[in-house]
Amino acid sequence: MNFTKMQGLGNDYVYIYTEKEIENPNQLSVKLSDRHFGIGSDGLIVISPSSVADFKMRIFNADGSEAKMCGNGIRCVGKYVFDNHLTDKTELSVETLSGIKYLHLFTKGGTVKLVSVDMGKAVVGCRQSVKIGAQTVEYYPVDMGNPHAVVFCKDAEAVPVEKIGSLFQKLDVFKDGVNVEFVSKISENKLRLRVFERGSGVTLACGTGACAGVSAAIKHKLCLSNTETEVKLDGGSLYITVDGEFSVSMKGPAEAVFDGRITL
Repeated sequence: MNFTKMQGLGNDYVYIYTEKEIENPNQLSVKLSDRHFGIGSDGLIVISPSSVADFKMRIFNADGSEAKMCGNGIRCVGKYVFDNHLTDKTELSVETLSGIKYLHLFTKGGTVKLVSVDMGKAVVGCRQSVKIGAQTVEYYPVDMGNPHAVVFCKDAEAVPVEKIGSLFQKLDVFKDGVNVEFVSKISENKLRLRVFERGSGVTLACGTGACAGVSAAIKHKLCLSNTETEVKLDGGSLYITVDGEFSVSMKGPAEAVFDGRITL
């Protein structure tokens, strides 16, 4: 099987293009994602033709669970299909489990360097609180087509993300798991965000998480709407704009790491 390893701010996936259904993609994702016995990645993304959009993407986490949407992953899908001459369009539609998303590709020298994605509307709930051990943690629930819990803190660098993020997964309120973002304000329209992704654990970046973080920050009155906000993640920065109706756009890089062939 031919594959391409790609990453968006260090959020890395194995990408496969196929016109046929892959057998047992959940098990395949677990095998390919293993960083010792496989290729090594945060998961598997399968690209295929779509009857309702230009392309379709399916996202499988490193543990085999299927995700509805991945912001870093969809940017890399845009780069993959353009750079591999599957399309010559710079305005694309991509079918996902959370609906059709629209991409604008920024090209230079015949390859894609940056991708802007219309991420749809964020649904930001009222502030909630949960017990994590002996500690009460406040968070904002945010639906970006996948579930998020945004926790504001004084210093995101000091948070034990792995420990608290994994404890969130065990709470009854999140029966299907949840992506947990820990957010602190650096300056006006600049946030620091660290993330624990359900199914993958701590990752270097999460596109939908950055969108959720900014949306919740606007509700929390840390950021302004209709203004581009830089979100500094472990793997680099994404640029998020949320309008007054909480429609979200995301801009960031997408890079190919290497092509390969693996025997299954």
